[in-house]
Amino acid sequence: MVLSRIWSAFIIVAIAIASIKYISSGNYKTIFNDMVVGKGGDTVQIATQHINTLSPVIKDSLLKKADFTDSRIHYKTDSLKQNVTVYRVQESDGVIGTSETAVKICLGLIGIMTLFMGFMSIAEKAGGINLLSRFIQPFFSKLFPEIPKGHPAFGHMLMNFSANLLGLDNAATPFGLKAMESLQTLNPNKDTASNSQIMFLCLHAGGMTLIPVSIIAIRASMGSKTPTDIFLPCMIATFAATLSSMIIVSLYQKINLLRPVVIAYVGGISAIIALLVLYLVQLSKDELDTFSKVLSNGLILFIFLAIVLGAVYKKINVFDAFIDGAKDGFTTCVKIIPYLVGMLIAISLLRTSGVFDVIIDGMKWVAHVANLDARFVDGLPTALIKPLSGSGARGMMVDTMATFGADSFQGKLAAVLQGSSDTTFYVIAVYFGAVAVKNTRYTVVAMLLADLVGIITSIGLAYLFFA
Repeated sequence: MVLSRIWSAFIIVAIAIASIKYISSGNYKTIFNDMVVGKGGDTVQIATQHINTLSPVIKDSLLKKADFTDSRIHYKTDSLKQNVTVYRVQESDGVIGTSETAVKICLGLIGIMTLFMGFMSIAEKAGGINLLSRFIQPFFSKLFPEIPKGHPAFGHMLMNFSANLLGLDNAATPFGLKAMESLQTLNPNKDTASNSQIMFLCLHAGGMTLIPVSIIAIRASMGSKTPTDIFLPCMIATFAATLSSMIIVSLYQKINLLRPVVIAYVGGISAIIALLVLYLVQLSKDELDTFSKVLSNGLILFIFLAIVLGAVYKKINVFDAFIDGAKDGFTTCVKIIPYLVGMLIAISLLRTSGVFDVIIDGMKWVAHVANLDARFVDGLPTALIKPLSGSGARGMMVDTMATFGADSFQGKLAAVLQGSSDTTFYVIAVYFGAVAVKNTRYTVVAMLLADLVGIITSIGLAYLFFA
């Protein structure tokens, strides 16, 4: 019911804001067309600032001529005062294009899903998932008291969390969907989210990642002198978001986290991550890239090898087991199409109607009235869009870096915000859609609260490390 109300609110608010803009200003006469078929040429003012605050490439270009265009960013400068007015060309699909994109996303998942679901089927029949379940059971049994001992859901969830930690998005989604299906077998009310499903999804959406490789790569490509300096803030922010997810859901479900087993596991995991961080912060950008690729890709191959060897040892018909699981991967991808289309068109309406511009302008006004440092507001578009769209948030992060510089406070904050949380509404649509759960209960509220913790932590860390 909560998700239904939020989805309805997205559509109503987007159309209402668009109508107000259409009536009140002649500059938005194409806004309804943009919402339906997309927009690709409108410019929106971002900020007016001194030329010295911009990235070196843009600064040099502006010193040579009055106007400068950099793909999606336009700059106009006063040659005497050197104050620069920055405009961003907004490009986004309308509801028609977004519907097609949603289907393409699901079709693109088919290959990955069939691959990993096939290997998961082999692992289950060979007993590998049960082995993982026994390993993590002492800890997970406290967080998931409704799951019986030795249930394969424990192993599936551990695989998902491990893939997330290593930044293996392609593997994390199949593992996560398999975990949701396992939890659904224990769910007495099939159309209502169970406590275990809510806890799992909120922990998953915490997005704890060891190395934000893609963000580091983007920063390097945009001329950052120290592209890896956001690594530690991202790590801390994602840890805070994941821990807050655990606490928030535990309060809802009245789970006591102050148990020796829980404290020991959380403390042990924290200690291992801290030791890894101490090692990784000493590496250069190239060394960090190499370590990440070897660790993540090597681990995937090791898992495949271990599964096949285990199946051969147990005398399992490996290929037939793979085919059985692969079939489930295909049907799962088809099943989530309506849920993903519904969620993404609501998000598209929010983006094309200018709702985010209204929010950002309001936050800047509040910051100025309260006499606060308003630089953090320029990084917030990434955080506002991230729960709705991963690609949209990535675009906002790139725009912020292009506008203010990859090594500016705003650019670094946007990078940390990009890595501090997951795409909440996308995750809800895909994971609950895969098991046909309609009543998500308090999942949205819990996940958004965790996102808020991640955003506040990211802002605080940005001022601590970069101000």
